[in-house]
Amino acid sequence: MSNPHNLFDSLKSFDLGNGGQGKFYSLPALEKAGLGPISRLPVSIRIVLESVLRNCDGKKVTEQNVRDLAAWKPSESRTAEIPFSVARIVLQDFTGVPLLVDLAAMRSAVDRLGKNPKIIEPLVPVDLVVDHSVQVDVAGSADAYERNLEIEFKRNRERYQFLKWGMQAFDTFKVVPPGIGIVHQVNLEYLAKGVLNQGEIYYPDTLVGTDSHTTMINGLGVVGWGVGGIEAEAGMLGQPVCFLTPDVVGVHMTGALKKGVTATDLALTVTQLLRKHKVVGKFVEFFGPGAKNLPLTDRATIANMAPEYGATMGFFPIDEETVNYLRATGRSDELCKTYENYYKAQGLWGIPEKGQVEYSSVLDLDLGSITPSVAGPKRPQDRIELAKLKENFVGAFSKPVAESGFGKKAEEFSTVKAEVSMNGKGTATVGNGSVLIAAITSCTNTSNPSVMLAAGLVAKKAVERGMTVNPAVKTSLAPGSRVVTDYLAKTGLQPYLDKIGFQTVGYGCTTCIGNSGPLAAPIEEAVVKNDLVAASVLSGNRNFEARVHQNIKANFLMSPPLVVAFALAGKVNIDLSSEPIGKDKDGKEVFLKDLWPTLKEVRDLLQAALKPEVFRKLYADFASQNPKWNEIPSSTGDVYEWDKKSTYIQDPPFFANFNLQPGSITSISGARPLGIFGDSVTTDHISPAGAIKQKSPAGKYLLENGVAFEDFNSYGSRRGNDLVMTRGTFANVRVKNLLCPGVEGGYTVYFGDREVPAPDKAINVAAGKPTFIYDACMAYQKDGVPLIVIAGQEYGTGSSRDWAAKGTNLLGVKVVVAQSFERIHRSNLVGMGVLPLQFKEGTTAQSLKLDGSETYDVLGLDANLKPQQDLKLKITRKDGSTQEVPVTCRIDTPIEIDYYQHGGILPYVLRQLVAKA
Repeated sequence: MSNPHNLFDSLKSFDLGNGGQGKFYSLPALEKAGLGPISRLPVSIRIVLESVLRNCDGKKVTEQNVRDLAAWKPSESRTAEIPFSVARIVLQDFTGVPLLVDLAAMRSAVDRLGKNPKIIEPLVPVDLVVDHSVQVDVAGSADAYERNLEIEFKRNRERYQFLKWGMQAFDTFKVVPPGIGIVHQVNLEYLAKGVLNQGEIYYPDTLVGTDSHTTMINGLGVVGWGVGGIEAEAGMLGQPVCFLTPDVVGVHMTGALKKGVTATDLALTVTQLLRKHKVVGKFVEFFGPGAKNLPLTDRATIANMAPEYGATMGFFPIDEETVNYLRATGRSDELCKTYENYYKAQGLWGIPEKGQVEYSSVLDLDLGSITPSVAGPKRPQDRIELAKLKENFVGAFSKPVAESGFGKKAEEFSTVKAEVSMNGKGTATVGNGSVLIAAITSCTNTSNPSVMLAAGLVAKKAVERGMTVNPAVKTSLAPGSRVVTDYLAKTGLQPYLDKIGFQTVGYGCTTCIGNSGPLAAPIEEAVVKNDLVAASVLSGNRNFEARVHQNIKANFLMSPPLVVAFALAGKVNIDLSSEPIGKDKDGKEVFLKDLWPTLKEVRDLLQAALKPEVFRKLYADFASQNPKWNEIPSSTGDVYEWDKKSTYIQDPPFFANFNLQPGSITSISGARPLGIFGDSVTTDHISPAGAIKQKSPAGKYLLENGVAFEDFNSYGSRRGNDLVMTRGTFANVRVKNLLCPGVEGGYTVYFGDREVPAPDKAINVAAGKPTFIYDACMAYQKDGVPLIVIAGQEYGTGSSRDWAAKGTNLLGVKVVVAQSFERIHRSNLVGMGVLPLQFKEGTTAQSLKLDGSETYDVLGLDANLKPQQDLKLKITRKDGSTQEVPVTCRIDTPIEIDYYQHGGILPYVLRQLVAKA
């Protein structure tokens, strides 16, 4: 830092541990200066406070911001805004490519204005990890990894060329190439340093990432969380991440996990507990003796699932375990000494005991009470004790869809089934409850050696008993990094996993993101023809409808060893606590207890899992270890040369008519509903990441542009092309628009006078013209009619997917009214200039008896708009009657008012940069 300030006499020195001295902005100095009992603040709040203090410049960050956060109280009205300047930014490729597209588009806009395009340059280090492009096209064979990698590079060559352009165009933009690992595990094992420095000034490693599971790094004591690409771009360009001062919920952990219980079981229990406590928009901080005794990889598993329990973070403070992990994963001894000395000098060392820190609320959790669990079949917070899965699944089969069931006739459960020929592998019986996908995947668990080794041990014992997996089950193993492959090989467990079909398919985010690949054609045909409620089992964090596979309706999250067990059982309608998984080679029944490893067996192998020299070797030189990446050519230049024929990368329209004049806040009138939705509409429903249907608007676009169906790739891979993504918005095959009752998919009703394309299925409506959502929106845009979305609770839950907001904007939606919003999506809507409004408690689309034929006005929108102001939603019904409904404006902070006025955060930032140039 040049010319560092010394506000509150806070600039102090500390021993680096190598004989030298470093400087830091001291939190104890703030307490000494009379700013309050800093040492009793939650540790996570103190780390954010350090950033506010260090970056105080009197403009973007003021002295009052420091005083406000230093005076944090456990329970008070949250109106103060925190301008948080992060140290670095982490991206994955599905979100990182569209972010790079936006940066390139901003440079093009600046170039058109005759300014230097280099004013668009990230001001903090940016690391993009290519991990979301791995699709499980090939599974269950020895060459699965090589074949999938070859297909990946062929499919994504154009995207990878674009990334290489970004590497040469932007000085601080780095790429971890394909085949290395999942972004969050790479961050945990390699990118994170714990403490950073600019010259002689040292400070905590903090970050935001464009994936909601960025929170995994909280397990290492690093403050960070997921944001949309929109917000991340602004952060890159010098804009602080602004958010309201949060409540901090403390989770006091005591005791220890019992025999047979895994970190996954603990994470699923924490998810259920905290989702029930309603922690959306809050920090969660784990403390107490139970937290202190958890291995770091278990902490990371729990922190990873913060988006599933709804929190901004799931934070574990810094202690001996964190520095031990840094050493074990190959960080230098010099860094580890500096790390330990820095946090001790800050008074941030050690996990607090009860009473040492003040929290907004405290939950007690006895780790000894945790039992083996799974979660599903549609949401990660719906935990089921393992012994009750059979009962739960059979019950859900005939429950109404509105009650998270499948709406089938109970008598069909065991009577509807199909015999399927498996192309030379014999025949298989497929019915309701059949496991068709079993995937050891996802950052949540593949970074944790204890559960990965347990999975290998279950496989070993099964193979030794002569057990096999039903050929109908598509099995796969996607390690979070090559370190996992190394220790599974060294412990001799990989051959056993291979033997039952869990060969490595790739290093990246696979089944959990929807990259499960196709089922065998006869299997898929049997599922669709018989409308079966088949199942997937995966060691992931997300199981929303149609996410894993469009035709698999029941999806269960569980630990890796349980994934292996259910693959062997071949069904989820089984009680593994009492029923046999199968039979051994002698015809003897085999139970889960016969295969489950002891704690000693796992611990004896753990010493092979964390070897510093292995981490150093595997993270040393990506280029030499990835020849396919080296073969990808790169274009050059500061301004990207757009190719209008490309179906992957297009210049988006966000800056097409850019000028230096901000817009104005004006009323919204005559809006028509794009859709009326129920509770828990996820970002997967709004902007799917999986397969593109041939007859969908996006599929038609690709076919018209010469792309064969087998080359469609996924929505996630085509996020660099707004022409695909706008057509894909609300295109999830399981989304339920109440304007089209009884029908699933991206359909709506158009109430205008134009002709619109007919949908690909029969839809009966009382009035209006049923059609695809995209086609209706384009017709409304020609009519000059704004659009509104009406929704229930937890709107926008799920991944931090900026295209869920970008697509909403490009469809012409001006306002979204919901009963409640998930944190990131609400922020993204504002960031794209879409107005989020919230119904008052007790008001719903059902209580208002909305049917979609109404028009809507937002009253009270003007230049004097304030954060969280009360407004009125005027509803005009087709009979001419009107009703004014009170709503809360969910533009939460003053800076968000500015973003909204400018049409979004990116135009706001771009105008600032151009004005300074």
